Amino acid sequence: MKKRPPAIVAGDTERLEALLPDVTRIPDHGRVLHPRKKIAPVARQRIRDEPATLAESLSDHISGDIGNEPGDELVYLRDGMQTQTLRKLRRGHWIMRGELDLHGHTTAEARVALVAFLRECLIEGVRCVRIVHGKGLGSKNSEPVLKTKVGNWLRQCEEVLAYCQARQIDGGSGAVVVLLKTQR
Repeated sequence: MKKRPPAIVAGDTERLEALLPDVTRIPDHGRVLHPRKKIAPVARQRIRDEPATLAESLSDHISGDIGNEPGDELVYLRDGMQTQTLRKLRRGHWIMRGELDLHGHTTAEARVALVAFLRECLIEGVRCVRIVHGKGLGSKNSEPVLKTKVGNWLRQCEEVLAYCQARQIDGGSGAVVVLLKTQR
């Protein structure tokens, strides 16, 4: 640990000049020297751990209240939110500022990618995003595997206020539009 130099006392400069008579004083440069601002510590390990913890907390267990069959539309509105919010989301009231395409991902990869994407959106202050989960045309039985899982994972994230199936022009039943909380 570094030791701080002792503080200069009022009479120290005169004593120093008396001890060193042959030394000439350097002229004052006229600039103001501001004290350096202390940088707040960064919890780097916490930053590394948060996405992994969130990914682990998202369960694949589908609760009984979801009620989405493979062909059904994904719709969700968090308790306490007005139905008008969902209506606005369906009509494209908010501009989509981000997109995540989960085509070709396994379930585990999709979960990690979704968590990382949502975290990045929250950090950047993005409010509305599109998540493309696919229609399942390339999967076994031509049924979407990620559709219900993405819906279930989104319900578990407290930052998600609402989501609905994307408009046909934005991906239709192969994508979902998500409204996120704003960070204040």
